[in-house]
Amino acid sequence: MKLNLANPSTGAMKVLDVDDEKVLVNFYDKRLSQLVPGDILGEEFKGYVFKISGGNDKQGFPMMQGVMSASRVSLLMSKGFCYYRPRRTGERKRKSVRGCIVGPDLSVLNLLVVQSGEGEIPGLTDEASARPARLGPKRANNIRTLFNLGKEDNVKEYVMSREATSKNGKKTTKRPKIQRLITVKTLARKRANIAAKKAAFKKGKEEAAAYEKLRLQRIAERKDRRSSRKSSRHE
Repeated sequence: MKLNLANPSTGAMKVLDVDDEKVLVNFYDKRLSQLVPGDILGEEFKGYVFKISGGNDKQGFPMMQGVMSASRVSLLMSKGFCYYRPRRTGERKRKSVRGCIVGPDLSVLNLLVVQSGEGEIPGLTDEASARPARLGPKRANNIRTLFNLGKEDNVKEYVMSREATSKNGKKTTKRPKIQRLITVKTLARKRANIAAKKAAFKKGKEEAAAYEKLRLQRIAERKDRRSSRKSSRHE
């Protein structure tokens, strides 16, 4: 069985090929999201704690959280299920997935480093294997949450940037456009839009009042003409 070890803090991954049944038996009957001590893998992993995050069986079917089985099952899936994307509205389809309980029929098991141990593991926790995240959040509120910023802090200083080299050899700094960023121009545009709506509402109200006044005036004039015609007939 292959063990994929991943360290979220450094972004590094390491693959172990384990054939010893005495080691693998410690993973059997464990479920997804359960914690496993690293001592079972050897002295190198002493003090480490891993979390089971997923796995595939020998035919490539993935483990699915919530399926309480140690074998493969066929589920009728609809919109909202993982491992299934409906192509039409209301479409349902029967798909095969692996249960969330670890068994001997797995070929790959994914483990996440939850707690680091005494020593560093080459290729997983050492500084040389660190792969920092190249991309970060773009939305202003998500950046504030990530760096614990207040309203008075400038979000533009904290957005993740990277150095890029063009074909000509010119080095440039690339940054994403911050989404939903409230600036002075945004507030001014908002005030202008509100003022324009109020002006349009006021103008419409005044024009409606002027039209109503003119309509009543025309009605009164028409009545006067009728009454004058009637009086001239009687004379």
